[in-house]
Amino acid sequence: MVSHIQHNTTHTPPWESYVALGDSFTEGLWDFSPSHPDQCRGWADMLALTLSTRRTEVGEQPLRYANLAIRGRQLKPIISEQLDEAIDMKPDLISLIGGGNDILRPHVDVDSIAALLEQAVARIKSAGIDVLMGTGADFAGHGSLALTRSRVAIYNAHIWSIAHKHDAFVMDMWGNKSISDPRLWADDRIHLTTQGHRRAADVALVGLGLSPESTDYDTPLDECPPAKLTDRARENLDWAKVHVGPWIKRRLTGTSSGDTRTAKYPTLEEISEAD
Repeated sequence: MVSHIQHNTTHTPPWESYVALGDSFTEGLWDFSPSHPDQCRGWADMLALTLSTRRTEVGEQPLRYANLAIRGRQLKPIISEQLDEAIDMKPDLISLIGGGNDILRPHVDVDSIAALLEQAVARIKSAGIDVLMGTGADFAGHGSLALTRSRVAIYNAHIWSIAHKHDAFVMDMWGNKSISDPRLWADDRIHLTTQGHRRAADVALVGLGLSPESTDYDTPLDECPPAKLTDRARENLDWAKVHVGPWIKRRLTGTSSGDTRTAKYPTLEEISEAD
C-alpha cells in the first residue's frame, strides 16, 4: 500500500485504486455529468479522473474508482452501510467525509460523531489503506449554514487531531476561504455548483500532497455588485419554499432524500477521460 507523504506537492499520484464514501457532498450534488445529465458528478469524480489521467500520462494503468456515497446519509449509516464494502475492495485510498447531515440537526453531540469517525479511520488504516477526510467550509457568519459555524469548527478540530494521530490526509475546505462565496453554491445553499466542486477537487488534490489542476483554486472570485434588498428578499422566500420546507418535512416524517437511492459507482472500475 501507499505510504503517507506530507507536504509533497508533486504531480503523479501513487494510488492505483480509490473508493469514495459519504453523503450528498461526495455523491456530487449539484454538479451534473456532461455525459450523463441525469446523474450527479462532483468533486470526488473529478478527483478520480484527475488521478487517473495523471497516472496514464506517465505510462501507469488508469485509476480504478468506486463511489458509494448516498445523499442524506448521517455519519453512522455511512460507516455501517459503506465502510465494510469499501475495505473489502482493498483499495489504496478511501475518502471518508461525513457528519454534515448530523451537524445540521438541532441537537447533535459533535464529540460522539468525531469518535465514530476516528474508529472508522482506525479501521481503514489497520487494513493498510490511506484515508482522506475533509473539514467543513467556513461561512464566517454568512449564508444559510452560518449558524452551524461553531459546531463545524469543533468537528474540524477533531478531524485534524484524528489525522495527526492516524497519519491521514485532510481535504481542508475550511482553509479555502473562497469556497464560501455564494456563487459557488447551488440554489439550495448547502451543495456546490460545478465550479465549486472543481475547486473542492483541487482542495482534495492539495490535501493529498499533489499539485492542484488550477493554481487559482483558492483565489476569491471577482467582486460583483451587491444584490438589491428586494431581490434578496424574493430569493430568500423562494429558497424557503423550495428547499427549507421539504427539508423540514423530511425531518418530521423521518425520511431522507437518499432513502430509495443506491451507490452510483458500486464497484471498482477503471476511469478515463472518456468516462
